[in-house]
Amino acid sequence: MHFSPKDPDFNTSPYTGMTRRHWIDAGKYVLEGVFRHVKTMDDPVLVPRYETEVTYPNSRTPAWKVQAEYYEGLARSFFIAAPLIAIEPDMEICGKNLRTYYKDHILRSCTPGDEQYVLSYSDMDRDAAPSFGLHTYQQTVETCAIVIGLVSTKKEIWDTYSREEKDRIASFIRDYAEGTTATQNWRLFNMLDLAFLDMMGYDIDASIMREHAQAILAYYAGQGWYRDGHTFDYYSAWAFQVYAPIWCRWYGYEKEPYLAQEFEKNSNELMKTYDRMFDAEGHVTMWGRSSIYRNAATAAFAANFNLRNPACNPGLARRISSGALLQFFGRDDILYEGSPVLGFYGPFTPMVQGYSCAESPLWLGKAFLCLELPEDHPFWTAREENGVWETLEKGQTLETVLDGPGLAIADHHDNGAMELRTGKVTKRIGDDNGRWCYAKLSYDSHYPWESDLDCGLGAATYVLKEPDIDKTEQINCILWSGMGSDVLYRRALFGFDTSSDLHWTSVIDLADFPVASGLFRVDKLRLFHKPVDIYLGSYGFPCPDATYRIENRDGAQALIMTGHGSDGKVRHMAMTVFGGWDDLSVEKSRGTNPDTEESFIIFAHASRRKVFAYEPYLLISQVITKEGDEGFSEDEVFSVESVEYCDNQKCGGYGPAKVRMKTGRTYTVDFGGIEGRLLM
Repeated sequence: MHFSPKDPDFNTSPYTGMTRRHWIDAGKYVLEGVFRHVKTMDDPVLVPRYETEVTYPNSRTPAWKVQAEYYEGLARSFFIAAPLIAIEPDMEICGKNLRTYYKDHILRSCTPGDEQYVLSYSDMDRDAAPSFGLHTYQQTVETCAIVIGLVSTKKEIWDTYSREEKDRIASFIRDYAEGTTATQNWRLFNMLDLAFLDMMGYDIDASIMREHAQAILAYYAGQGWYRDGHTFDYYSAWAFQVYAPIWCRWYGYEKEPYLAQEFEKNSNELMKTYDRMFDAEGHVTMWGRSSIYRNAATAAFAANFNLRNPACNPGLARRISSGALLQFFGRDDILYEGSPVLGFYGPFTPMVQGYSCAESPLWLGKAFLCLELPEDHPFWTAREENGVWETLEKGQTLETVLDGPGLAIADHHDNGAMELRTGKVTKRIGDDNGRWCYAKLSYDSHYPWESDLDCGLGAATYVLKEPDIDKTEQINCILWSGMGSDVLYRRALFGFDTSSDLHWTSVIDLADFPVASGLFRVDKLRLFHKPVDIYLGSYGFPCPDATYRIENRDGAQALIMTGHGSDGKVRHMAMTVFGGWDDLSVEKSRGTNPDTEESFIIFAHASRRKVFAYEPYLLISQVITKEGDEGFSEDEVFSVESVEYCDNQKCGGYGPAKVRMKTGRTYTVDFGGIEGRLLM
């Protein structure tokens, strides 16, 4: 049964009807689904599993990580429970007093000999071989959620422990705070653990704190985004830009003012454009790893109010936060036996990572940290706003280009979708999940990414098939070259390996720009091996009843699909090829789309057979989408007036190409100089 706000308030919240009391109701709704599996006050927060091969615990799981599952369930559900306990100290869920439950189980998790003791860092590292103090453990992540909750419920829980109990918990937290951590966003967990200890009157090693904080600041790439490993993703929003503002309030402003001011500046910088990452309904786009955390992507908005000088627009922040909450909990398929599933909507194993367990999706609970803001806070009292979506006009797309993280955001008025194009992506060969999460050509808020078909082809990506050596090559790296004359330039590399010289790697130079309801591509082949068949997939079309037709106009060909989505709405998708392609086709797939069991993908196909021959280099195409009874106009589908090539052969091997659109705009695509501007 999905969540639906009771007696919505469309005066304060004209877009969603959601107010603070509805958020409280939503928090209870999630916890009721989880706690129906907690049979007694002694039982841990564990929910039923349906997937046992990818996620832990499984046959490959070490003993210490079995205990980590207990801690994930406890800590991540505490994200939701803690602010609710602070609001209503005697709240009961499924007949269990939340304050009593979490007080007892937090203490038990830190108590050696208890069956729910989750093991200290020292316990695990002592038995690890070899040690060298380099091991990291899942429990480090969860300590951070525990301390955030304990600060939220200081009066209700922390202050009610005895001195010995407080010391026991503090000693356990310290062990992880001072232990080895992953050298990326995990450093923030240690920082908040240390800040918690300092707040509660315990001595800490300020040098360790300063080392972690300077490292976190060094990951900053600009425009509000932090690099996490090789890549950029929502970890900027649900880790860096949630924990750093909390750290500023707890510790930084007083003890490390320079670092705190930098973190504040970076959070406020994110607020300038982050709202554009959400579509007209406030929906989150499936992109990057850990997408099981879903609407946690909105947590950065409320977290900004931890700062002394927040820049967040409260009415816009609540509108997006509420819209994203309803995006997921307004559906029936997000829950399995009452708890959020391992998927984006329903269960979807291709997107799941091995570091997750059945309770991991509860990290979305950090979206509920907005409930820490008092009821008279502007986040709750301001009238909902919808940002750029209120100012866009018919036919208009707002494009936001962020060179720091290598992201281009397109907000389309006509279909209400947000399309995201990424760069600065490198994934190892064979990392299919990584390719799907990061290395698609674009990501659409209405059309979640689709995993590969059995034949090796994929949605929203290029695939090369080389028949003479029976090889299929996938994009595993995208380099960023930035915007020039309203065209975005990137490079897609196939089977990229740093041990091989680049001239032995097939690449396609990418050039694209938005049209009213989608993206237009003018990409250039740079292949070292032929014969080859080139395939370009549309987004997956999650409409099991889809029908399609093919139309031709002035040398261009389009395939137009219509069907009904899982929400019952009529959907339309069209892929048009204008040059360089041989034909269009449709493939039906099963189990590759996170929205529906059956889906369709449109494929453009071209073949190149001669190793050294001057033949068409530019692949010109367009994919557009729309919802509602009204389909596409002819000018939307066949949007090009003319293409002007520099070479007499009209192959596009050199020089700029001019694309004149029927809207009256002309785009000049020129790959000259891209070689010197590529960034990773």
